[in-house]
Amino acid sequence: MIVWINGAFGSGKTQTAFELHRRLKPSYVYDPEKMGFAMRSMIPPDIAEENFQSYPLWREFNYSMLSYLSDTYQGIIIVPMTITNDQYFDDIIGRLRQDGRIIHHFTLLASKETLLKRLRTRAEGKNSWAAKQIDRCLNSLSDSLFTEHLHTDQMSIQQVAETIASQANLPLEPDSRGSLRRFTDRLMVKLNHIRIK
Repeated sequence: MIVWINGAFGSGKTQTAFELHRRLKPSYVYDPEKMGFAMRSMIPPDIAEENFQSYPLWREFNYSMLSYLSDTYQGIIIVPMTITNDQYFDDIIGRLRQDGRIIHHFTLLASKETLLKRLRTRAEGKNSWAAKQIDRCLNSLSDSLFTEHLHTDQMSIQQVAETIASQANLPLEPDSRGSLRRFTDRLMVKLNHIRIK
């Protein structure tokens, strides 16, 4: 089974993914961006695309890799990745579904003000690359293609993860961490996923 967590930058995709990972056994967080960054490093700048999702090879690789993992890994595959283009969505998620693989897709939505506030906690201001994508993401992701929609302005990461698990019928292990451990875990996720655009 695959759980795809979509949403604008700053919506909490990665934190939610690792919250689920900690409480779903076995599970694995799969990051499609890694192939995008690899492709950026291997393609001459004069023919490079601004958005690595524009490369058909990126979409084909992630479709193939997720197909392979779905067929061979016995746990839950959790994918935190923003995808706003209808065609790109169909090239990966649509194909996986057509193949008969179980894939639950959730889009985390929040107001622009909430997203900007969250981005500031990552040291990304209103002129950052991520902040400049907010309007585009919110406009696209509100479409019914990108359901299930979860409005997260008033939700904690724990509540978002528990809502996703409930809707996907996934039993979560109890969270026995104290508040300090929970804070430390989330800080480490944030630090490990700082992206330089």
